[in-house]
Formats: sequence, structure tokens, C-alpha cells
Amino acid sequence: MESFDVVVIGAGAAGMMCAIEAGKRGRSVLVIDHAKAAGEKIRISGGGRCNFTNIRTAPANFISQNPRFCISALRRYGPKDFIALIERHGIAYHEKALGQLFCDGSAMQVVDLLLGEMARYGVVLRLETPVGRIERTQEGFEVDLAGGAVACAALVVATGGKSIPKMGATGLGYEIARQFGVSVVPTRPALVPLTFEIGMLERLKPLAGVAVDARVGHGKTRFDEAMLFTHRGLSGPSILQISSYWREGDEIEINMAPGVDLNTALREARKANGRQSLTTVLSHYVPRRLAQMIAEAEGISGNIADCSDKVLGRVAAAVNAWRVKPVGSEGYRTAEVTLGGVDTNDLDSRTMAAKAVPGLYFIGEVVDVTGWLGGYNFQWAWASGWSAGQAV
Repeated sequence: MESFDVVVIGAGAAGMMCAIEAGKRGRSVLVIDHAKAAGEKIRISGGGRCNFTNIRTAPANFISQNPRFCISALRRYGPKDFIALIERHGIAYHEKALGQLFCDGSAMQVVDLLLGEMARYGVVLRLETPVGRIERTQEGFEVDLAGGAVACAALVVATGGKSIPKMGATGLGYEIARQFGVSVVPTRPALVPLTFEIGMLERLKPLAGVAVDARVGHGKTRFDEAMLFTHRGLSGPSILQISSYWREGDEIEINMAPGVDLNTALREARKANGRQSLTTVLSHYVPRRLAQMIAEAEGISGNIADCSDKVLGRVAAAVNAWRVKPVGSEGYRTAEVTLGGVDTNDLDSRTMAAKAVPGLYFIGEVVDVTGWLGGYNFQWAWASGWSAGQAV
């Protein structure tokens, strides 16, 4: 039987980072994945340019039942550390809005960087290799693979979450956790478009494809980013962000003209030029198709001079404080990440080790740490993978 110091299940961002760090420390490392290629989520991320980190990364950008769990890993391996790795490999990058860093070229540069570093430190990579039975032994673990069993002293679970099943995402990591008595926080799709019931979709059908800058809120949480009307409901960065906080049965509040007191603006427009149509006035603040739909919903086809204060108030509220109740999300099919996962109460925040199972580690998305949209989840992958790599 083959034997390694470390076996990593999952050749994604966290798994490869952990393997590199363990390899640097002289460990013999095997990385296995059932996919045909390593780093597939890296490859498709950021529109093919990989939003590999965010320079504003802070614990507040992550959701977990234990919000403090991520602090140790992020402090020990922060954005500047991964940026230094990117720069050492000569990969050109640029900053977009809100601290997001993207490759100038293809996301495959990041995948190739990780594969190159693994090869440099002698890491063995086996793709298209499903995992079978896993058992504890006196020396560590025994893992059944298609080509035979392998033994290891340390087993690292970096299997990701359930999001984007067409790329091979499964719940394997959660199954492994439960097998060894490690708790799992219930999971749900996150960073995902939200959907409406049929009646609402019919009313909003003409708006499919319309985008607006919006402030989207749920409870005390607010995000100011673009929003997109779709044929299923709402999408765009602001909606993906709020989806991580929204729950079935809840409303979200949307301001489609943030920074504008539309009630005051409409009254001033009525006073200055009452012969303008309401649609024309609204079109200065929101896309014309949206303005037209709001005017039609209020039954207004004439001049703004004919609109009472009460009517203008309702129109302003429809823009500045649209309250709507989604019926669901598009699910794991399009979700960028999975909320929930391996319970951080059962893990050591410095090493990512299972407290009650010596030699077992969980890193990356499989853990109950979920970042906002904008490079935060990759930074968690790098940081948690690096931390485990120092310990295995």
C-alpha cells in the first residue's frame, strides 16, 4: 500500500495551497480529485480572470456561526501574502471597485501557478480519482481509491461545498465530517440570484435585462452595488450579496436611486416644469423601462403637474423603498458558494484540525466560513489552506 504523510481530498484553491505549504515543509503529499482538471472554480471565476483576493479583507466580510473563527488564519496569511506570490510569478493584475483584484489575463495563470508550485515541492496530483471508504488506523487514515488504498498520517478535506454541481460539486466533505463525529451546520446556497412567484414575474417580465445601481437591504445589512432584473427574478452583485443573509419568507428592501430623495426631486420637477410626463422625470433617475412600468402601475400617463403629493410619494417609495418578498433562489445550480458547513466549534482556528480527531483537517468552502462577493472566498481558501499546511 502506498503511504504519504498527507493526503488532500480536493484540488481546488484551498487544497492546492495546503499541499504546497506541506510540501515546502518536506512532507510527502498526495492531492486527489474526482474532476478531470484541478482548480476548475478558479478557472471560471471573475469572468475567466479570477478575482483572486480583496485588499479590504477583514473578519466582517465573512459569515459564520462563529464570526471570530476566521481571524487567526486571515491574520497569518492575508491578501498581501498571496499578492506577493502572484507578483513572484510575474502575473499582471489590476484592482477593480471595492478592493477586488483580478488577473489582467486568464485565470489559468493562477491555476498554473499553483500546479507549478505543487510540482516544485514534489506534490503528487491524481485527477479523475473518486474517493471510496475512509478509515482510521493506528498511524492515521486509510483511503480507498480506484487504483488501490493509500495510507496517510494526516487527511485534509478540501472538497468545497455543494455550489455548481455541474462542475462536480458534492456533499462529500460533509459526509466525511459526520463519519468522524464532526458537526455540520446546515447548508444553503449563497451568493445566488433570487426568484419571484409567477405573478410577480409576469408583471416584471418587460424589465428582464435592465440593470440599475441599487442599495439592497435585509435587516440591518445593506449592499450598494449593481442589480439586474432577470426572467426568474433579481440578480447582480447587490442581490448575490444579500442572498447570503436572506431567508425564505423574508422581504428585502431595494433603493433603486440611492443618494436621491426622489420624493423631493419629483415635487421640485413638478414645480419647475409640470408639463413633463412622470416617465420622463423618473427616467433621469432610473432606466426608462423601469420608469415607464412604475408610472403605469400608478395609472399615470399624463403630466407630472397632474400628480398629487400622495401619488408622488407612492412613486418615490416604489423607487427608494421597494419592498419585495422573493420566493426562493436559483439554488446550488448557480450559487457561487455554500453557506454553512463543518462546524467551526469542532475545529482549531489556528491549524484547521478537528479537535476530537487527530490528523483530520477541514479547509476552504467546506467549513462554515462564507465570504462576501469580491475575492473574499478565495482569500479564505488561501488562508485556511496555508494554516493547515503549516500543521499537517
